Amino acid sequence: MSVKSLIAAVCGTILKVAAAVLIIMLIYRGAIMAYDYGYRVFEEPAMSAGEGRVVSVTITEDMSAGEMGQLFLSKGLIRDDRLFVLQYYLSEFRKDLKIGDFELSTAMTVEEMMEAMTKEPEEPPASESPDSLPADGAEGEPDNTAAPEGAE
Repeated sequence: MSVKSLIAAVCGTILKVAAAVLIIMLIYRGAIMAYDYGYRVFEEPAMSAGEGRVVSVTITEDMSAGEMGQLFLSKGLIRDDRLFVLQYYLSEFRKDLKIGDFELSTAMTVEEMMEAMTKEPEEPPASESPDSLPADGAEGEPDNTAAPEGAE
């Protein structure tokens, strides 16, 4: 065997090993990313802990899951609109969603938001007329004041 063919064989082997290592690294990173994304589908935490910030959203009849995801992302309710689409299609609440205005919180998970959107949206309360209030201005609260002892 000549020196040239020996060097070519060694270089070929090095390139094959390097290509195999690169492919293994790509598969490993892809698997880690897929696992993280898959985990987030079911366990994505809320945007904020505690009470969060209440946000009003309007869901229309012709709105797709992608459009809802973009709306929620723009309002700061979710981190990833594509992840929302997956969560939407995997949700048990998907077929029961209502249209209308909803008050959602950044402390809600996507599952909790979707559950809130299955309930009929609350209509804004009609303004009460002054005639409907009691004469003393209290709004139907019971009179808890007791007469002093001995006073009649």
